[in-house]
Amino acid sequence: MTAYPWDPDQLAGRLSGAAERAGRAALDALLVTPGADLRYLTGYAALPLERLTCLVLRSSGDPVLVVPALEEAAATASPLGSTGLELVTWQETEDPYALVASLLPGARRVGLDDQMWAASVLRLRAAMPGCEQGLAGEVLRELRMRKSPAEVQALREAVRAIDRVHEQVGEWLRPGRTEREVGADVAAAIREAGHESVDFVIVGSGPNGASPHHELSDRVLRAGDPVVVDIGGTTAAGYCSDSTRTYVVGEPPAEFLDSYAVLQRAQAEAVAHVRPGVTCGSVDAAAREVIAAAGYGERFIHRTGHGIGLQTHEDPYVVRGNDLVLEPGMAFSV
Repeated sequence: MTAYPWDPDQLAGRLSGAAERAGRAALDALLVTPGADLRYLTGYAALPLERLTCLVLRSSGDPVLVVPALEEAAATASPLGSTGLELVTWQETEDPYALVASLLPGARRVGLDDQMWAASVLRLRAAMPGCEQGLAGEVLRELRMRKSPAEVQALREAVRAIDRVHEQVGEWLRPGRTEREVGADVAAAIREAGHESVDFVIVGSGPNGASPHHELSDRVLRAGDPVVVDIGGTTAAGYCSDSTRTYVVGEPPAEFLDSYAVLQRAQAEAVAHVRPGVTCGSVDAAAREVIAAAGYGERFIHRTGHGIGLQTHEDPYVVRGNDLVLEPGMAFSV
């Protein structure tokens, strides 16, 4: 798997773009700990450890990565190493939160990445008592939800990999097998198809298919069972797949085919509605109106879709009330 989303020029553009947006948001800096935001900005898939790793992305001034000394080699071996980003290391007996604070003298307002551990949030607050904390996500989502051509290509590769798994699912759905047995086959195939990790495997047979996030169970598949298979993983390039298909064991019941036809029409209407300039909420409405008209509205209990990239769920969210206008480069499910 090519690591093209981590080209040094792309990473430099992300860092400078985030710093500029932070300044426009009246933030002195963004503080980003291990997770998707850090990987997006630096290419470094840092381990989330009790030892602090933190990108100090100043709105004025060069960015610095504060990293434990024993993680310096891993950081420099990542795509981050080709960017020229300054690393400041700390030893076991030092206070890394005080180190971060020392890099931001006089800072009045900082943005913390949305998924920073509460322990880090509170220790940074103690180290910078006069500094207001906000959310970095309000800045970073504006960058991350507009995919570059390289990111689109990485997503296409993830999609092709998960499609290769779905091509095999039918042969594993046989009467007498359990959801758990099918799930084991699927998980192995996700890795074999080119994913670095298996993020989730949902096999919802019969009534279990009505639970969107059903856990694998020992329910035995029966002839005529509809089976919802919702699966995804992360490729070596860091981008995610997430694909749901509905199968039937043997011959489908007529009542099921009638309901499924409504679902297909709803999805087709929503997909046809998608284009630059329409809102996320209007895409949701396009699907919801079809399902409501068929009498199933109260059973449509979830949003129509979600963005995908370095995380399985990220902006933009295709849900009622979201007035975000769609733009080229936004990638999401329907």
